[in-house]
Amino acid sequence: MRIAGRKVTVKTVLLYVIVITVTVVMLMPFAWMLSASLKLSRDVFAFPIEWIPSQPQWQNYVDIWTKIPLALFIYNTSKLTIIVTLLQLLTSSFAAYAFAKLNFPYKNTLFLSYIATIAMPWQVYMVPQFLLMREFGLNNTHLALICLQAFTAFGVFLMRQFYMSIPTELCEAARIDGMNEYQIWARIMLPLSKPALSTLTIFTFVSTWNDFLGPMIYLTKTELKTVQIGLRMFISQYSAEYGLIMAASVVALVPVLIVFLALQRFFVEGIASTGLKG
Repeated sequence: MRIAGRKVTVKTVLLYVIVITVTVVMLMPFAWMLSASLKLSRDVFAFPIEWIPSQPQWQNYVDIWTKIPLALFIYNTSKLTIIVTLLQLLTSSFAAYAFAKLNFPYKNTLFLSYIATIAMPWQVYMVPQFLLMREFGLNNTHLALICLQAFTAFGVFLMRQFYMSIPTELCEAARIDGMNEYQIWARIMLPLSKPALSTLTIFTFVSTWNDFLGPMIYLTKTELKTVQIGLRMFISQYSAEYGLIMAASVVALVPVLIVFLALQRFFVEGIASTGLKG
């Protein structure tokens, strides 16, 4: 088979069919959620599914702001997510530069020990962390979550892998020109590491925005809760209002979608260049 002068094999056709099928299957729950958000609760589980509602209930997107303090929850989540993301970009890139380009005693041992913590589930040290934050008087504060998430071994690993691909001669030339290590990191390494920083931004933003267990443990006051806890509150208070629940879920998904679409080009480039591809 030839299309526009190009030979199309059966293998290529099957590959496209598989990719399209997987894409449709993965997007179907999101399409159902969007469709359900525009329906009355009694119509959400109607069969066959009416993917495009004949009478869209746009009022659902108005009611969700008055049923629970959704705006406050989104503000709290945005604050936590932005602060944690910026701190992780700073700490991860700074530590990664030291592990990649500086020489100091026991560097490899320290790096391997730090990276080994990735294999330890958070549930293992969840209780000791909670007791520690309580002793510091940080219970029921956003600062507790910020302190616990400001550092990440995965971020250090990701950034170090990228920094290792940058020629060391570039740093040596900068040192000859009189730059110190802080200037090399800020003026050379950071501008060159936009793909890796974008990748880390997406990972951190998504994980912090969608974090449920952390805020559930540390935050009990309503005025401090995040959007994920707010959705859980929404479900517990309005268990039959599925249209409203789906509308609130769509609103909570929008920021994550915007960040990913804005950084997707750098995300793909960053994954490929840090040796995590495949």
